[in-house]
Amino acid sequence: MRPAPTILHLDMDAFYASAEQAAKPSLRGKAVVVGGLGPRGVVATASYEARVLGVHSAMPTAQARRLAPNAAYLVPRFSLYRSVSEQVMELLGRLSPLVEPLSLDEAFVDLEAGGVADDTVSARRTGERLRTAIREVTGLSGSVGLAGSKMLAKIASEQAKPDGLVLMEPGTERELLAPMSVRTLPGVGPATGDHLRRAGMTTVNDLAEAGEAELVRLVGKAHGHGLYRMALGLDDRPVVAERDAKSVSVEDTFDVDLHDRVRVRAEVERLAVRCVERLRSADRSGRTVVLKVRRYDFSTLTRSETLRGPTDDPTVVREAAARLLEAVDTTGGVRLLGVGVTGLADFTQEDLFAQAADARELAARAEASEKPVAEDDKPVEEEPESAEQLAARRWPAGHDVRHTVHGHGWVQGSGVGRVTVRFEEPGGPVGRVVTFRVDDPELSPADPLPLVRDPVDYSSWPASLPKSRSGPVSAAGGESRP
Repeated sequence: MRPAPTILHLDMDAFYASAEQAAKPSLRGKAVVVGGLGPRGVVATASYEARVLGVHSAMPTAQARRLAPNAAYLVPRFSLYRSVSEQVMELLGRLSPLVEPLSLDEAFVDLEAGGVADDTVSARRTGERLRTAIREVTGLSGSVGLAGSKMLAKIASEQAKPDGLVLMEPGTERELLAPMSVRTLPGVGPATGDHLRRAGMTTVNDLAEAGEAELVRLVGKAHGHGLYRMALGLDDRPVVAERDAKSVSVEDTFDVDLHDRVRVRAEVERLAVRCVERLRSADRSGRTVVLKVRRYDFSTLTRSETLRGPTDDPTVVREAAARLLEAVDTTGGVRLLGVGVTGLADFTQEDLFAQAADARELAARAEASEKPVAEDDKPVEEEPESAEQLAARRWPAGHDVRHTVHGHGWVQGSGVGRVTVRFEEPGGPVGRVVTFRVDDPELSPADPLPLVRDPVDYSSWPASLPKSRSGPVSAAGGESRP
C-alpha cells in the first residue's frame, strides 16, 4: 500500500454505446445497445439510458429487445473503438511510463512513476485534468478512481460512475470498504458470493471479522488468504506497463446451427484467417493452433495441434484448424466455432515455406479422401446465403456508409431488398433518413469519422495543459467524494 493515492484507474463510461451516441446526433440521450443482433446475439455494451430499462452487458440481445423494444440496436464498429482507445492511451502514456491497459476502455496508471503526483492534492488535480483532456480529445467521458493500490483504485472508479472522480485517502480503506458488498472485491462472483452469503457474510466487514482461518475453511487456502487481504484493503500489486498476451483467438456464434460439413469447414478457415490478422497486428506468432466447437446441445470441445515452430502464416494456421476439425463430430449441428493460437513468440520459424507445404499436402490428402459427394459424384455445394442475409452482412446496422449525393451516413436497418440510412455526422445536427435499394451503385461502405473534428492539442500534456473549452470540471461531473 502506498502512503499517497498515486495509482489511477480509468474506466470509460459505457464505451461502445457512448461512442455511438457521440457519432450519431440522433441517438444522443436515447437508449443504445451494441452487440450481436441475431437470435443468439449478446449485448456488448448498453448506454445508461438502456441500463435504466434493465439492459446490461452479456445479456442475450433477444431479452434486451423485450426490455427495451424502442432502443437502437447496433453492430459494433471496432475500428472506431480502437482509434478512440489509442487517443485515450496516448494521453495516459503522457502521464506516466507505467500504463497497464486492461481492455480498450480501461487502464491503470502509476502517477508517481510519471512524476505528476506525489500526494492527495496533486493526484486529484491530475485525475481531474485527465478527465477534461479525454473529453476534449474524444468527446467521451471517463470515470477515475485514485487510491494507494490497484484494487482500491478500481473500486473507486466503479463508485465514480458515470463521469466522476473518487479518491480514497490512504488510511481510510477499511472504513470505506466495510459496508460494501462482498461482490465488490475482485474475484468474488455470483457463486462465491452466494457461498459466503450462506455462511452469513454479505459485507466486506463480515469477511474481515471472520478472520483468515475461517475464510480458508470456507473457500480454500489460496482464495481464502487473498480474500482476507482484500477485505483489509491490502494489495501490493505493481502497475505493469506491458501485459504479455498468452493467446490470440476469434470466435463466432451462429444464428442457426450449422449442419453442412462443408459450411462448417469454410467458417473454420475464415476464422483462422481472422485470427492470423490479429496475430500479425500484434507483431506476434504462435506455435499451437486451437479449435473450439460448441455443438447444438451446448457441449463444447477443444482440440489443439502444436506446430514445429512459431508461425503467423495464414495457410499454416488455416489448414491446421481444418485438420483439427476432422477429429470433431459435428453431427446434430454447430452453434459456435472458434480458432486461436497460443504459445506466442516475437518471431517466426525460418522453415515456414516447408511447413506450409507440408500443411497443404496433408490438407489436400484429407480433402481428396473425405470430401462429401452427392449421388451423382459431384461435390456437395454450400447452400448460398439468402438476399436478406447478404444485405445484413453488407449493411450492418450502425455501420458507416457514403452516398455520392447525400454524403456520409449510417445504416439504420436493412430488409426486403432495401437499406435505410440516416445522413448525419459527429457534432452536426440530426440528419434525415433516406431508403435505397441494397444494390444502389451510389451507396458504399465507409470508414468511421472522428468523433471530434478539431480536438484540442495536447502534445504538451501534462506540462502545459491548455484551458478547457468547457471551463473547469463541474461539481456534478468531477466531484471528489471521500
